[in-house]
Amino acid sequence: MTTNPSSSAQDGRRALGRRLREIRNGAGLTMRAFADATGQHFTRVSKIENARQLPTVRDIADWCRLADAPEQEPDLVATLHAVDSAYTEHRRESRAGMKRVLGAHTPQRYEATKVFRIYEHNVVPGLFQTPEYARAMVRFWIRFLGTPNDVEDAVAVRMQRQRIVQRGGRRFVIVLEEQALRTFFGSAEVQAGQLGRLLEVMALPQVSLGIIPMMRERGGVGSAGFWIFDDDLVALETPTASIQVNQPAEIGLYARMFEELKRSAVYGREARQLIVTALDDLT
Repeated sequence: MTTNPSSSAQDGRRALGRRLREIRNGAGLTMRAFADATGQHFTRVSKIENARQLPTVRDIADWCRLADAPEQEPDLVATLHAVDSAYTEHRRESRAGMKRVLGAHTPQRYEATKVFRIYEHNVVPGLFQTPEYARAMVRFWIRFLGTPNDVEDAVAVRMQRQRIVQRGGRRFVIVLEEQALRTFFGSAEVQAGQLGRLLEVMALPQVSLGIIPMMRERGGVGSAGFWIFDDDLVALETPTASIQVNQPAEIGLYARMFEELKRSAVYGREARQLIVTALDDLT
């Protein structure tokens, strides 16, 4: 998967143009016939289908209406909206400091979300990090990306976002790989504090925390951590970009993968024992 925003946007344009061309051809319409039916010049249809011009939402509605394919319209519109905004460069955002590197994790998104589904394979999710753990992570990214050193401000932003956990009306469904319990950020003391925090989190009625043991037969493997906000958005992080997926079909695939991962996890007493064992191994 490329993390270059400009090439990603162009790839998205090409994919969208190909789908619109396939829909038109499937309906048996020539480019000129389609253009005449929609009151536009055939060269504009060509530009859209060959990724030299983006369609409008109205254009997509016309394609689906004339081809009798209304079921494809939501995915196509979501693709259109995502083409130029799916990738946000960390480096560009971080020029003003790590506190501005938010991606999908904005106060507005958090306030609007009722169900958070979170899978992480080697890190504790930010909503449940201790200040010390978050500080160690932010220091790494400041060094790695060469950003201004605003570690305390960045940690404060992350701690402020955690207030959403204590508010009513939301659910947090978390699946962690056991490796996340054993990946150090900072010292053993910092890790111990973070594991203790996870034990506290498990007691919250609004939180479901499952852990996938390392040595366990399983039905699926997640290739990267991801967050699902309701059924509206999936967010992933790479070393260079924040990736946001809002196409309904793709969101559905992530939801299916999340259910696969949930089935491999242990909960309650078994999950607590994995955390306690990781704590014991620190000493």
